[in-house]
Amino acid sequence: MKSSKIFAGVAVALVSVALCTVAVGQDHATAQQVVAKVREAASTLSKTGDVAQFQQRQGPWVWADTYTFIQNCDKKVIAAQPISPERVGQDFMTMKDTRGKELFQKDFCDAAKRSSGVWSEYWWPKPGEKDGSRKLTYSLGANGTPYVVSAGVYDDKATIADLSKMSSGK
Repeated sequence: MKSSKIFAGVAVALVSVALCTVAVGQDHATAQQVVAKVREAASTLSKTGDVAQFQQRQGPWVWADTYTFIQNCDKKVIAAQPISPERVGQDFMTMKDTRGKELFQKDFCDAAKRSSGVWSEYWWPKPGEKDGSRKLTYSLGANGTPYVVSAGVYDDKATIADLSKMSSGK
């Protein structure tokens, strides 16, 4: 009897460890989460106009392995970036990814202000890393403001076409 209780206790402990490991391994943002969070952030920003809340590293706009960041399309500068606050004020039109490609195309602001938003692809370091990984970023204008809200996922398989269909509801 005692050995079966010990076995059951060990089994429960092993299952608990396995479930925790699975939960930790799933701490990656999905494209659907990114779209939902960007839309929520754009709505919030269009109501408040306050970019300061998007500078907080410990806040609702930083989750899993991603974060929202804000561009000011009138001034062509990064307006908020919680992971790399030193980028605030930087001209985003001159920024390049880790492979030397321009991060933002010249029609980026117009494309992002469409109701469906826009997806872009580039190579960027994951938070805490130095080497670039393939990042797909969803961007959407905050109505009534000069701001565009963006967030991305690190994904080697998704295509811009599939993500665009998903975010436009088609």
